[in-house]
Amino acid sequence: MHNPCIAALDLEGVLSPEIWISVAEKTKIEALHLTTRDISNYDELMLHRLKILGENNIKFSDIQNVIASLPLLEGAREFLDELRTFCQVIILSDTFEEFAKPIMEKLGYPTLFCHNLKIKDDKITGYKLRLQNQKQHAVEAFKALNFNVFAAGDSYNDTTMLCAAHKACLFCAPDSVKKEFSQFKAVENYKDLMREIRDWTNSL
Repeated sequence: MHNPCIAALDLEGVLSPEIWISVAEKTKIEALHLTTRDISNYDELMLHRLKILGENNIKFSDIQNVIASLPLLEGAREFLDELRTFCQVIILSDTFEEFAKPIMEKLGYPTLFCHNLKIKDDKITGYKLRLQNQKQHAVEAFKALNFNVFAAGDSYNDTTMLCAAHKACLFCAPDSVKKEFSQFKAVENYKDLMREIRDWTNSL
């Protein structure tokens, strides 16, 4: 009998819209459009975001309201429900627990590993990372526990996780990421991603 499998999935861009892009569109602040697809250094990106929030007096509750209104990506819940019938699923995300709650509810509360915000008087004052490169470390820990690990993500901050997994795919990734990490198969829809995961689990 083969070792059990885990699918380690990114959240934003794979199952839900990008939160910060949605906030940028709602507030009309162009500088908030930048994501880990654009800036690979996560601390640099977050410091940029916090500076913009402060300059524009955007409150934590303002962002919560945007997130609560976001739909899942089309087909995401059905994809996740099917995947969980034959594979354990862990969401590995660089979002924050305080942001993710309404998204997790829509997804049926899958297990989520992410970070935390520092909030005071309805303002985001900082953030606390669970661990630097937590996605990679999580996958390595699952492997150490004798799980077979499939990983899927779309951004630069997913690539260490993809490299650490037994098998991995890029999902709806930008051309820059696909070109730089061409060793990973790139798929553009849930049907093809499901096929990749099923074929892999059947081969174990």
